[in-house]
Amino acid sequence: MPIRLAATAVKPTLAATLLMLAAGTSLSAPKVVASIKPVHSLVAAVMDGVGTPDLIVEGAGSPHSYALRPSQAGEIERADIIFWVGHELEPFLEKPLETLGASATIIELADTPGLTLLAPREGGAFEKHDHHGEEHAHEEGEDDDHAHEEHAHQEEGHEEEGHDEEHEHEHEHGETDPHLWLDPQNAAAMLPAIAEALAVADPQNAEAYKANAEKTAERLAGQQKTLNARLEPVRGKPFIVFHDAYHYFENRFGLTAAGSITISPEVAPGAERVAEIRARVDETGATCVFSEPRFEPKIISVVTEGSEARSGVLDPLGAKLEPGPDLYFQLLDGMAQSFLDCLAE
Repeated sequence: MPIRLAATAVKPTLAATLLMLAAGTSLSAPKVVASIKPVHSLVAAVMDGVGTPDLIVEGAGSPHSYALRPSQAGEIERADIIFWVGHELEPFLEKPLETLGASATIIELADTPGLTLLAPREGGAFEKHDHHGEEHAHEEGEDDDHAHEEHAHQEEGHEEEGHDEEHEHEHEHGETDPHLWLDPQNAAAMLPAIAEALAVADPQNAEAYKANAEKTAERLAGQQKTLNARLEPVRGKPFIVFHDAYHYFENRFGLTAAGSITISPEVAPGAERVAEIRARVDETGATCVFSEPRFEPKIISVVTEGSEARSGVLDPLGAKLEPGPDLYFQLLDGMAQSFLDCLAE
Protein backbone atom coordinates (compact mmCIF):
# COMPACT_ATOMS: atom_id res chain seq x y z
CA MET A 1 0.00 0.00 0.00
CA PRO A 2 1.58 3.32 -1.05
CA ILE A 3 2.65 5.87 1.49
CA ARG A 4 0.63 9.02 0.96
CA LEU A 5 1.79 12.62 1.16
CA ALA A 6 -0.61 15.44 2.00
CA ALA A 7 -0.09 18.90 0.55
CA THR A 8 1.03 21.24 3.30
CA ALA A 9 2.13 24.83 3.58
CA VAL A 10 5.72 23.58 3.72
CA LYS A 11 5.99 21.63 0.47
CA PRO A 12 8.58 18.91 -0.09
CA THR A 13 10.72 18.94 -3.17
CA LEU A 14 9.71 16.65 -6.01
CA ALA A 15 12.71 14.41 -5.29
CA ALA A 16 11.70 14.06 -1.65
CA THR A 17 8.13 13.29 -2.67
CA LEU A 18 9.29 10.47 -4.92
CA LEU A 19 11.53 9.01 -2.21
CA MET A 20 8.58 8.89 0.18
CA LEU A 21 6.42 7.34 -2.50
CA ALA A 22 9.10 4.71 -3.11
CA ALA A 23 8.88 3.56 0.48
CA GLY A 24 5.57 1.85 -0.23
CA THR A 25 5.35 0.83 -3.88
CA SER A 26 2.32 -1.03 -5.14
CA LEU A 27 2.02 -3.71 -7.79
CA SER A 28 -1.45 -2.52 -8.84
CA ALA A 29 -1.94 0.31 -11.33
CA PRO A 30 -2.32 3.58 -9.41
CA LYS A 31 -5.45 5.68 -9.36
CA VAL A 32 -4.29 8.96 -10.92
CA VAL A 33 -5.90 12.41 -10.95
CA ALA A 34 -4.69 15.51 -12.85
CA SER A 35 -5.80 19.08 -12.19
CA ILE A 36 -6.08 20.87 -15.57
CA LYS A 37 -6.38 19.68 -19.16
CA PRO A 38 -2.75 20.33 -20.26
CA VAL A 39 -1.39 18.46 -17.21
CA HIS A 40 -3.96 15.70 -17.74
CA SER A 41 -2.83 15.40 -21.37
CA LEU A 42 0.84 14.96 -20.43
CA VAL A 43 -0.03 12.41 -17.74
CA ALA A 44 -2.35 10.58 -20.16
CA ALA A 45 0.45 10.41 -22.72
CA VAL A 46 2.81 8.85 -20.18
CA MET A 47 0.10 6.40 -19.06
CA ASP A 48 -0.89 5.46 -22.62
CA GLY A 49 -1.64 1.74 -22.83
CA VAL A 50 -1.60 1.33 -19.05
CA GLY A 51 -4.39 3.49 -17.66
CA THR A 52 -6.26 6.78 -17.91
CA PRO A 53 -6.05 9.62 -15.37
CA ASP A 54 -9.11 11.47 -14.11
CA LEU A 55 -9.47 15.20 -14.82
CA ILE A 56 -10.62 17.81 -12.30
CA VAL A 57 -11.00 21.13 -14.19
CA GLU A 58 -13.19 20.26 -17.14
CA GLY A 59 -14.52 22.22 -20.11
CA ALA A 60 -13.84 25.94 -19.94
CA GLY A 61 -13.44 25.95 -16.15
CA SER A 62 -10.81 28.24 -14.64
CA PRO A 63 -8.21 26.79 -12.25
CA HIS A 64 -8.15 30.17 -10.50
CA SER A 65 -11.69 29.77 -9.16
CA TYR A 66 -12.98 26.27 -9.89
CA ALA A 67 -15.68 24.70 -7.69
CA LEU A 68 -15.31 20.95 -7.14
CA ARG A 69 -18.27 18.72 -7.90
CA PRO A 70 -19.01 15.89 -5.43
CA SER A 71 -17.86 13.30 -7.97
CA GLN A 72 -14.53 15.08 -8.36
CA ALA A 73 -14.11 15.30 -4.60
CA GLY A 74 -14.57 11.53 -4.57
CA GLU A 75 -11.87 11.12 -7.22
CA ILE A 76 -9.44 13.09 -5.09
CA GLU A 77 -10.34 11.04 -2.03
CA ARG A 78 -9.73 7.76 -3.89
CA ALA A 79 -6.55 8.89 -5.68
CA ASP A 80 -3.14 7.31 -5.23
CA ILE A 81 -1.31 10.13 -7.06
CA ILE A 82 -2.50 13.66 -7.83
CA PHE A 83 -0.67 15.86 -10.34
CA TRP A 84 -1.21 19.61 -10.20
CA VAL A 85 0.76 22.71 -11.21
CA GLY A 86 0.74 24.19 -7.73
CA HIS A 87 -0.57 26.69 -5.21
CA GLU A 88 -0.23 29.73 -7.45
CA LEU A 89 -2.38 28.37 -10.28
CA GLU A 90 -4.96 26.18 -8.52
CA PRO A 91 -5.63 27.74 -5.10
CA PHE A 92 -9.04 26.04 -5.02
CA LEU A 93 -7.24 22.70 -4.62
CA GLU A 94 -5.20 23.55 -1.54
CA LYS A 95 -7.82 22.62 1.06
CA PRO A 96 -9.17 19.55 -0.81
CA LEU A 97 -5.63 18.19 -1.16
CA GLU A 98 -5.02 18.64 2.55
CA THR A 99 -8.27 16.93 3.52
CA LEU A 100 -9.74 14.75 0.78
CA GLY A 101 -6.30 14.05 -0.70
CA ALA A 102 -4.61 13.34 2.62
CA SER A 103 -4.14 9.71 1.56
CA ALA A 104 -2.66 10.57 -1.84
CA THR A 105 0.82 11.40 -3.02
CA ILE A 106 0.78 14.97 -4.31
CA ILE A 107 3.10 15.86 -7.19
CA GLU A 108 3.42 19.62 -7.59
CA LEU A 109 4.79 20.00 -11.12
CA ALA A 110 5.99 23.56 -10.50
CA ASP A 111 8.75 21.86 -8.47
CA THR A 112 10.00 19.78 -11.40
CA PRO A 113 13.77 20.14 -11.89
CA GLY A 114 14.89 21.84 -15.09
CA LEU A 115 11.92 24.16 -15.61
CA THR A 116 12.29 27.63 -17.05
CA LEU A 117 10.34 29.79 -14.57
CA LEU A 118 9.46 33.41 -15.30
CA ALA A 119 8.56 36.17 -12.87
CA PRO A 120 5.06 37.66 -13.18
CA ARG A 121 4.67 40.90 -15.11
CA GLU A 122 2.99 43.68 -13.19
CA GLY A 123 0.30 46.05 -14.36
CA GLY A 124 -1.68 46.09 -17.56
CA ALA A 125 0.94 47.54 -19.89
CA PHE A 126 4.14 45.54 -20.29
CA GLU A 127 7.37 47.32 -20.98
CA LYS A 128 9.68 45.59 -23.42
CA HIS A 129 12.07 43.26 -21.58
CA ASP A 130 10.79 44.53 -18.20
CA HIS A 131 10.87 41.17 -16.43
CA HIS A 132 11.92 42.14 -12.90
CA GLY A 133 15.58 42.50 -13.79
CA GLU A 134 15.79 39.33 -15.83
CA GLU A 135 17.94 39.48 -18.93
CA HIS A 136 16.98 37.46 -21.96
CA ALA A 137 18.83 36.55 -25.11
CA HIS A 138 17.05 36.39 -28.44
CA GLU A 139 19.88 35.47 -30.77
CA GLU A 140 20.43 33.11 -33.66
CA GLY A 141 22.45 29.99 -32.97
CA GLU A 142 20.88 28.88 -29.71
CA ASP A 143 19.31 25.45 -29.32
CA ASP A 144 16.03 27.23 -29.87
CA ASP A 145 16.73 30.13 -32.23
CA HIS A 146 13.89 32.17 -30.85
CA ALA A 147 14.03 31.27 -27.18
CA HIS A 148 15.00 33.83 -24.60
CA GLU A 149 17.83 32.87 -22.28
CA GLU A 150 16.53 30.47 -19.67
CA HIS A 151 16.85 31.44 -16.06
CA ALA A 152 15.24 28.68 -14.05
CA HIS A 153 15.22 29.81 -10.43
CA GLN A 154 18.09 32.28 -10.75
CA GLU A 155 16.19 35.20 -9.26
CA GLU A 156 17.84 37.63 -6.88
CA GLY A 157 18.40 36.11 -3.48
CA HIS A 158 18.88 32.55 -4.72
CA GLU A 159 22.67 32.81 -4.87
CA GLU A 160 23.23 32.83 -1.13
CA GLU A 161 26.07 30.82 0.34
CA GLY A 162 24.92 27.38 1.37
CA HIS A 163 21.99 27.50 -1.05
CA ASP A 164 22.03 23.90 -2.28
CA GLU A 165 20.45 22.36 -5.37
CA GLU A 166 17.41 21.15 -3.46
CA HIS A 167 16.47 24.67 -2.39
CA GLU A 168 17.05 26.12 -5.84
CA HIS A 169 13.66 24.73 -6.77
CA GLU A 170 11.69 26.40 -4.01
CA HIS A 171 9.92 29.70 -4.55
CA GLU A 172 7.53 31.87 -2.61
CA HIS A 173 3.94 32.25 -3.74
CA GLY A 174 3.59 35.09 -6.23
CA GLU A 175 7.22 35.05 -7.39
CA THR A 176 6.55 32.81 -10.40
CA ASP A 177 4.15 33.06 -13.30
CA PRO A 178 2.26 29.75 -12.90
CA HIS A 179 1.26 29.25 -16.58
CA LEU A 180 4.47 27.28 -17.09
CA TRP A 181 3.00 24.48 -19.25
CA LEU A 182 2.80 26.85 -22.24
CA ASP A 183 6.53 26.42 -22.79
CA PRO A 184 6.93 23.04 -24.55
CA GLN A 185 10.38 22.65 -23.05
CA ASN A 186 8.79 22.83 -19.60
CA ALA A 187 6.33 20.15 -20.69
CA ALA A 188 9.26 18.01 -21.83
CA ALA A 189 10.94 18.48 -18.43
CA MET A 190 7.77 17.32 -16.66
CA LEU A 191 7.50 14.06 -18.61
CA PRO A 192 10.31 12.12 -16.86
CA ALA A 193 9.08 13.38 -13.47
CA ILE A 194 5.57 12.12 -14.27
CA ALA A 195 6.98 8.79 -15.49
CA GLU A 196 9.11 8.38 -12.37
CA ALA A 197 6.21 9.06 -10.00
CA LEU A 198 4.04 6.54 -11.85
CA ALA A 199 6.84 3.97 -12.03
CA VAL A 200 7.53 4.14 -8.30
CA ALA A 201 3.87 3.48 -7.57
CA ASP A 202 3.52 0.92 -10.37
CA PRO A 203 6.91 -0.72 -11.00
CA GLN A 204 5.50 -3.45 -13.22
CA ASN A 205 4.73 -0.78 -15.84
CA ALA A 206 7.85 1.32 -15.28
CA GLU A 207 9.29 0.57 -18.72
CA ALA A 208 6.03 1.52 -20.43
CA TYR A 209 5.92 4.84 -18.59
CA LYS A 210 9.55 5.57 -19.46
CA ALA A 211 9.08 4.68 -23.13
CA ASN A 212 5.92 6.77 -23.38
CA ALA A 213 7.65 9.77 -21.79
CA GLU A 214 10.56 9.50 -24.22
CA LYS A 215 8.23 9.16 -27.22
CA THR A 216 6.19 12.18 -26.12
CA ALA A 217 9.34 14.24 -25.58
CA GLU A 218 10.47 13.47 -29.12
CA ARG A 219 7.07 14.54 -30.44
CA LEU A 220 7.31 17.78 -28.44
CA ALA A 221 10.75 18.55 -29.87
CA GLY A 222 9.44 18.10 -33.40
CA GLN A 223 6.42 20.29 -32.72
CA GLN A 224 8.54 23.05 -31.20
CA LYS A 225 10.73 23.14 -34.31
CA THR A 226 7.65 23.33 -36.53
CA LEU A 227 6.05 26.11 -34.47
CA ASN A 228 9.27 28.11 -34.53
CA ALA A 229 9.16 28.17 -38.31
CA ARG A 230 5.41 28.85 -38.48
CA LEU A 231 5.57 31.83 -36.12
CA GLU A 232 8.47 33.58 -37.85
CA PRO A 233 6.20 35.92 -39.89
CA VAL A 234 4.54 37.43 -36.79
CA ARG A 235 7.55 38.00 -34.55
CA GLY A 236 7.87 41.58 -33.42
CA LYS A 237 4.20 42.44 -33.96
CA PRO A 238 2.74 43.75 -30.68
CA PHE A 239 -0.53 42.46 -29.29
CA ILE A 240 -2.71 42.74 -26.17
CA VAL A 241 -3.94 39.67 -24.25
CA PHE A 242 -6.98 39.36 -22.00
CA HIS A 243 -4.89 38.29 -19.01
CA ASP A 244 -1.20 37.58 -18.71
CA ALA A 245 -1.27 33.81 -19.25
CA TYR A 246 1.01 33.53 -22.29
CA HIS A 247 4.40 34.73 -21.05
CA TYR A 248 5.97 31.27 -21.43
CA PHE A 249 4.73 30.78 -24.99
CA GLU A 250 5.87 34.29 -25.93
CA ASN A 251 9.25 33.74 -24.29
CA ARG A 252 9.84 30.43 -26.06
CA PHE A 253 8.84 31.64 -29.50
CA GLY A 254 9.92 35.29 -29.40
CA LEU A 255 6.50 36.94 -29.53
CA THR A 256 5.77 40.47 -28.30
CA ALA A 257 2.92 41.12 -25.86
CA ALA A 258 2.35 44.81 -25.15
CA GLY A 259 -0.05 44.38 -22.22
CA SER A 260 -3.06 42.64 -20.68
CA ILE A 261 -6.61 43.91 -20.29
CA THR A 262 -7.03 42.58 -16.76
CA ILE A 263 -4.59 41.57 -14.02
CA SER A 264 -6.93 38.96 -12.56
CA PRO A 265 -9.00 36.86 -14.98
CA GLU A 266 -11.76 36.71 -12.38
CA VAL A 267 -12.18 40.49 -12.08
CA ALA A 268 -13.73 42.61 -14.84
CA PRO A 269 -11.52 45.56 -15.82
CA GLY A 270 -12.73 49.00 -14.81
CA ALA A 271 -13.00 52.10 -16.96
CA GLU A 272 -9.52 53.29 -15.97
CA ARG A 273 -7.92 50.00 -17.02
CA VAL A 274 -9.81 49.98 -20.33
CA ALA A 275 -8.64 53.53 -21.04
CA GLU A 276 -5.07 52.54 -20.20
CA ILE A 277 -5.15 49.58 -22.57
CA ARG A 278 -6.76 51.61 -25.34
CA ALA A 279 -3.89 54.08 -25.00
CA ARG A 280 -1.45 51.18 -25.08
CA VAL A 281 -3.01 49.88 -28.30
CA ASP A 282 -2.51 53.30 -29.91
CA GLU A 283 0.99 53.75 -28.48
CA THR A 284 2.33 50.39 -29.63
CA GLY A 285 0.31 50.01 -32.80
CA ALA A 286 -0.89 46.66 -31.46
CA THR A 287 -2.04 44.47 -34.32
CA CYS A 288 -4.44 42.35 -32.29
CA VAL A 289 -6.30 42.20 -28.98
CA PHE A 290 -7.01 38.66 -27.78
CA SER A 291 -9.92 37.45 -25.68
CA GLU A 292 -10.34 33.98 -24.15
CA PRO A 293 -13.11 31.37 -24.61
CA ARG A 294 -14.66 31.77 -21.15
CA PHE A 295 -14.70 35.58 -20.95
CA GLU A 296 -17.13 38.17 -22.27
CA PRO A 297 -15.79 39.37 -25.67
CA LYS A 298 -17.58 42.76 -25.56
CA ILE A 299 -14.67 44.32 -23.70
CA ILE A 300 -12.43 43.54 -26.68
CA SER A 301 -14.57 45.65 -29.01
CA VAL A 302 -14.41 48.53 -26.50
CA VAL A 303 -10.61 48.32 -26.36
CA THR A 304 -10.18 48.16 -30.14
CA GLU A 305 -12.79 50.81 -31.01
CA GLY A 306 -11.28 53.52 -33.21
CA SER A 307 -8.05 51.59 -33.80
CA GLU A 308 -6.76 49.33 -36.56
CA ALA A 309 -6.34 46.42 -34.15
CA ARG A 310 -8.12 43.17 -34.92
CA SER A 311 -9.56 40.74 -32.38
CA GLY A 312 -8.70 37.10 -31.80
CA VAL A 313 -9.07 34.34 -29.23
CA LEU A 314 -6.32 32.56 -27.27
CA ASP A 315 -7.06 29.43 -25.26
CA PRO A 316 -4.42 28.52 -22.64
CA LEU A 317 -6.28 25.49 -21.27
CA GLY A 318 -7.87 23.74 -24.25
CA ALA A 319 -11.43 24.69 -23.23
CA LYS A 320 -13.04 23.19 -26.33
CA LEU A 321 -10.58 20.35 -26.86
CA GLU A 322 -11.25 16.71 -26.00
CA PRO A 323 -9.15 15.60 -23.01
CA GLY A 324 -6.49 13.02 -23.77
CA PRO A 325 -2.85 12.53 -24.79
CA ASP A 326 -3.21 14.63 -27.97
CA LEU A 327 -4.75 17.68 -26.29
CA TYR A 328 -1.45 19.30 -25.34
CA PHE A 329 -0.21 19.22 -28.92
CA GLN A 330 -3.54 20.50 -30.24
CA LEU A 331 -3.40 23.29 -27.65
CA LEU A 332 -0.02 24.57 -28.86
CA ASP A 333 -0.98 24.22 -32.51
CA GLY A 334 -4.21 26.12 -31.90
CA MET A 335 -2.44 28.89 -30.05
CA ALA A 336 0.10 29.30 -32.83
CA GLN A 337 -2.68 29.42 -35.40
CA SER A 338 -4.54 32.08 -33.39
CA PHE A 339 -1.45 34.29 -33.41
CA LEU A 340 -0.98 33.76 -37.14
CA ASP A 341 -4.62 34.43 -37.99
CA CYS A 342 -4.76 37.69 -36.02
CA LEU A 343 -1.25 39.08 -36.44
CA ALA A 344 -0.44 38.20 -40.05
CA GLU A 345 -1.16 40.92 -42.57
